[in-house]
Amino acid sequence: MEHLIHIHQTLFEQSRETIRRELIDEIDWSHRLICIKGFRGVGKTTFLLNLVEEKYADDKTCLYVNLNNFYFTRRKIYNFADEFYKKGGKVLILDQIHKYPEWSEELRACYDHLPELKIVFTASPVLRVIEGNEKLKNIAKVYHLEGLSFREYLNFHGKHQFRRYKLDEILTNHQQITKEITEHVKPLAYFQEYLQTGFYPYFLNNKSFYYEKLLKHVNLALELDVTYLNQLELKYLPKLRKLLQITASEAPFSPNISKVSNEVETSRATIMNYIRYLKNARLINLLFPNGSEDQSKKPDLVYMHNTNLLFAVEPNNTSNRNLRTTFFYNQVGYQHHIKSSDRADFKVNEKYHFIIGGKYTEPEEGTYAAADMIEAGSENKIPLWLFGFLY
Repeated sequence: MEHLIHIHQTLFEQSRETIRRELIDEIDWSHRLICIKGFRGVGKTTFLLNLVEEKYADDKTCLYVNLNNFYFTRRKIYNFADEFYKKGGKVLILDQIHKYPEWSEELRACYDHLPELKIVFTASPVLRVIEGNEKLKNIAKVYHLEGLSFREYLNFHGKHQFRRYKLDEILTNHQQITKEITEHVKPLAYFQEYLQTGFYPYFLNNKSFYYEKLLKHVNLALELDVTYLNQLELKYLPKLRKLLQITASEAPFSPNISKVSNEVETSRATIMNYIRYLKNARLINLLFPNGSEDQSKKPDLVYMHNTNLLFAVEPNNTSNRNLRTTFFYNQVGYQHHIKSSDRADFKVNEKYHFIIGGKYTEPEEGTYAAADMIEAGSENKIPLWLFGFLY
């Protein structure tokens, strides 16, 4: 216990450059069991450290613990939490809960027997914290830490304080919003850089190795998160990697499941499972038909999850069309429901149809155009970059 307290104190004595994530303002911290999910390297640990600094600075009743520590190979979370609780502890921050085998049972025991203890924990996006988990589904609150929005990227690089906008605000008042933003910054000067190396906060340390670091995390996500948490044997890892490479090289594409299963050399049913695993891991996005809620069926289109992944995994498939639609899905789909449209590229929240294109793209009747390479729009034609201000 004393050693872990010392590690906690040492972490906060070190100076480090971070990006404050506004998810910290959206979480209801009154809950006793809070999970923060996110892709490897997206900033979950930094988020927890910022949380402690903001809300529990110099508060000895709060303790940050990384479950990578070998101490937890011989000590149960509940027993540790019980000791911390009896010594006056009130907030326990557990990083990387998926590294601990009986995490679900231990967290439930803490919840039931330590009524004044709040636990905040991080997990892989693959981990089923409440889905089908009878122990936690009615007591744990799950939040997703997404990669940086274009707004967050601009705020960091220009030391701006641009706020988030709701989708309806952008649709009805985009001209005034873009005027207020472009008085302070030229968004298009940063947009291409963001598409290439702006979604993950790796640029904070060494931008030269951005793609190497991203590929390392992609492979770790496949090797450890997807295989281990889905109880897949490691011998199937090459098939997962091949499916991701096919997706990156052809996205956005309508998957011919029979053809893909032949290329990957596995069954159609397995390919459908793998596609779902990659989606849950935040590596791909799936576009389903309007009216369809059955995500076990074949999607209309498969996209990479974000444009940075395209540049890292398959830089030859980074056409303007691909980058634009991938960016729109990624930024809008984080908080809004997206399906395919019979008259545009996407249908958002069951009512808004969006055509995605370049500066000469015009909306058709009953649609909006999200147009790249324009600083400001008019009527139903909206700058594509502005959809990066939704979160």
